[in-house]
Amino acid sequence: MKRILLLTLLGLGQLCAYAQENNNDPKIQRQLLDSLFIEEVEKPETSQKPKVLHAEPLYIDLIRDLGARKGEREWNVAFGMQDMRKYDEFQALIEYEWAPIDRLGLEVELPVSLYSFRTGNKEGAIPANKLESLKVAGQYTFLVSEKMNTSLALGYIHEFELVDFEKYGKESAFHGNVFNPFLVAAKRWGSNFHTLIYTGPKIHKPHNKKAEMVYDVNYNLHYMVPGTKNFIGLEINQELFEGSSSTTLRPQMRVGLAENLMIGIVSAIPISQPDAGLGSFVRLIYEPGFKAMH
Repeated sequence: MKRILLLTLLGLGQLCAYAQENNNDPKIQRQLLDSLFIEEVEKPETSQKPKVLHAEPLYIDLIRDLGARKGEREWNVAFGMQDMRKYDEFQALIEYEWAPIDRLGLEVELPVSLYSFRTGNKEGAIPANKLESLKVAGQYTFLVSEKMNTSLALGYIHEFELVDFEKYGKESAFHGNVFNPFLVAAKRWGSNFHTLIYTGPKIHKPHNKKAEMVYDVNYNLHYMVPGTKNFIGLEINQELFEGSSSTTLRPQMRVGLAENLMIGIVSAIPISQPDAGLGSFVRLIYEPGFKAMH
């Protein structure tokens, strides 16, 4: 027994000496911060399932964190602007997401689109202003691999499309549906680098009209700042339709303003889209009840 105690004390002494020796080493400090933060997010409480920390894209965001735990919730408010050459498109949305049980995320969202002619140009027509839809969604993380730092999830978004503002009271408020099943695959490489693929078909079915389908593929690469939720990264949104494709690059960053409040800033760079110019998007993220422990 005395021998075990002596070995334990010697081991603790060596650990303390190592920590003191490397106390001023920035690399060691970053590794310690990473370890503390990742453990804080991933370490389950008594009855909770394991969870892997992943960076979540800011434009096409997830329904809830991968591996969501019961009781998690989040409010998002976002604003954006896109140059459409002859006119400007303004976007706004409010969404609420929560996890009623472990690994299941639910969401309700209201997106709004407003349009305005560019200064000095009033040729042609612009889309009508409207509340785009009532959007409801669910997402279930069916695989969480702590060993491989990987998560897989299946989800479904349903949009009840609404008519233009000017048609309210003149015809039915709902004029179609959008059906959007999707798959998410995410992996963290080491402590800081994150990759994620979000993909699935989007079927648009207006009332009394033929359905149309596009296929979305969204690629994401992020670097998370050690010991924080802050990151910089690139989101690539690709849409495939009838043999052609359109791609938009979205460089982005997320910064914590408080323990439970973050802001995401996104730029839009369309590729080979003559009718679209640069754009921007800002998302405010509020997580009630979240409190950092480190």
